[in-house]
Amino acid sequence: MNEECLKLTTYFGERDRSQDRLLADELLDIYGGNRLKASILLRGAEGFGRLHHLHTDRLLTLSEDLPAVSIAVDTRQRIESVLELVLQIKRRGLVTLQRARLLTGELEDLPAPADAGEATKLTVYVGRQERAYGQPAFAAICDLLYRRGIDGATVLLGVDGTNRGRRTRARFFARNADVPMMIVAVGPSDRIARVLPELGGLLHDPLATLERVRVCKRDGQLLAPPHALPGTDEHGLAIWQKLMVYTSQAARHQGRPLSLELVRRLRLSQSAGATSLRGIWGFHGDHAPHGDRLFQQRRHVPVVTITVDTPERAAESFQIIDELTAEQGLVTSETVPAMTAMSEARRIGGLRLARQDHLR
Repeated sequence: MNEECLKLTTYFGERDRSQDRLLADELLDIYGGNRLKASILLRGAEGFGRLHHLHTDRLLTLSEDLPAVSIAVDTRQRIESVLELVLQIKRRGLVTLQRARLLTGELEDLPAPADAGEATKLTVYVGRQERAYGQPAFAAICDLLYRRGIDGATVLLGVDGTNRGRRTRARFFARNADVPMMIVAVGPSDRIARVLPELGGLLHDPLATLERVRVCKRDGQLLAPPHALPGTDEHGLAIWQKLMVYTSQAARHQGRPLSLELVRRLRLSQSAGATSLRGIWGFHGDHAPHGDRLFQQRRHVPVVTITVDTPERAAESFQIIDELTAEQGLVTSETVPAMTAMSEARRIGGLRLARQDHLR
């Protein structure tokens, strides 16, 4: 299968509730009950929202409501069928919709996507203990992508989700072999296209998505600024922008962890919010795939920091990101054609997809 799909992403606090249940459980019940092709619940390490309240796992007093991110992927019809259910239960946080290509089954002879733009973001969904030629699938995928010159990849471990319509979640006293994982990779579109058949050969039943992005910076080098987007499309529908910074927890800026400094500086600005997700394995640039190892003083796991905002404020945020990533990191930009930010008092934005293509 190679068809258009939608990616539904929600950002919220892990202690947010819907009536007498945790919002995370309610969301994943919806995704599992509707047997969505892929979904995953990720627990963030640090972040803030519209009120700029910091939540971090570094401090006990601020770790009681860590950021959480859920991602659901399926055909447009199936995502739109669950969207109203999501909006009915979710009263706070951020919801976005983005277009993608959904790849399942045989990946041999798959042509490069015609609308791939300047670069492509490849996301591969696997189970935690899925294997490929005797090693963990996530490690085999990262090794392959690294050898083929892809700019970077980050492995994120979920705590709940669906895999080809089947619900899988982490539990105490269980092997949790099928808990979902996602490998997010960014690289030139032609290289991503060429690696797909090899990727299909690694996995028994591959499931992946392709999205268009712009690589703005790589290892301190400015390649291109984020697209200068208008606030609305030709029909008056709002357009938003997502910036993603891929780095390592060991990376430093003037002696401070780079990922922490990113969140701190964005929080001091007018940014609408930021979320940092800590990976378990990955690489970027010339650094070989890596993760935590014994007897090391610093954690070397990858960290992804995400911010979604208006194009105007995203441009201001990029100035901060550009300064802090003067020596390292991978920075990408992408268009978000639909977003709504919700609080108990009001809602900003909407989830009608903006039509105009601003990445061509």
